[in-house]
Amino acid sequence: MWNNIEFANPECFYLLLLIPLIVVFYILKLRKSYPVLQISDFHNKGSRHVSFKEILLHILFGVEMIVLALLIVALARPQSSEKNKTMNVEGIDIVMTMDVSGSMLAEDFQPNRLEAAKKVAINFIDERPNDRIGLVVFAGESFTQCPLTTDHAVLKNLFKEIKIGMIEDGTAIGSGLATSVLRLKESDALSRVIILLTDGVNNTGSIDPVSAAEIAKTFGIRVYTVGVGTNGTAPYPAQDIFGNKRYQQVEVNIDEDLMRQVSSITGGKYFRATDNNSLARIYEEIDKLEKSKIEVYEYEKKNEEFFNYALYALILLCLDFIIRKFVLRILP
Repeated sequence: MWNNIEFANPECFYLLLLIPLIVVFYILKLRKSYPVLQISDFHNKGSRHVSFKEILLHILFGVEMIVLALLIVALARPQSSEKNKTMNVEGIDIVMTMDVSGSMLAEDFQPNRLEAAKKVAINFIDERPNDRIGLVVFAGESFTQCPLTTDHAVLKNLFKEIKIGMIEDGTAIGSGLATSVLRLKESDALSRVIILLTDGVNNTGSIDPVSAAEIAKTFGIRVYTVGVGTNGTAPYPAQDIFGNKRYQQVEVNIDEDLMRQVSSITGGKYFRATDNNSLARIYEEIDKLEKSKIEVYEYEKKNEEFFNYALYALILLCLDFIIRKFVLRILP
């Protein structure tokens, strides 16, 4: 009954303490109304007969107490409230730029660098429901796997379809970065971010990474770079002349100085991941660095509800008056 009900004058409820006092006074008065002197009489032997009108008087007294309680509740001014919230979300546009060159098959990550990077990236997407996210892949050249979208289900499916060999081999970091800038340069988002993941050295492409970083800076785009690979050498799967799988240790070469320079130019940051756990922590840190701006506006409307209580009290009071006037009327 009183869900979402508040009272403007809750101190009025102290008046309810009057009701038990009135009840006690009524009972004491009722006892004094019985005769003190009793005369022995066989004719009236047995319990005292209680008339219908006497019962009705007690009922009317109860009704009057209910009327008093209703009036006190009305005096406390019950109010119902209607709350509405509107959210203003200023999301971030993010392009995830992923290296799909052959070296991403190295198994210093489990099961390999590419699959580990895909899994962590998908988890990152799940944590950012309000952002538009796109996907660019690069090897010897680059292309857009998914434009900026809020349909993260489609994006994640396209992530899962990434595989080695879908592009001519090589490591065109500059091309991958430039393609990502093209996806973001027309964006009017609060913040625009590129997360570029690679495990090698720029060795091909029509634009060098530093020039691409300068273009990104011009458009106010931050670039976070992630170098993927253990220190030293990493096991790389290969096949012998009989088609059997074997491993060879391949030296890990990441141009960390270049990655730092690219990030520094754009106001971003460089990270180095040497295993699955450190890669996951890197994406968690980027998630904290780039948060969407969400403003919540709350509106509250209060409605007075005392009228119903006052109306019920009036109806009961009128009923009490009618019964006393016409049913319990004492003729002269």
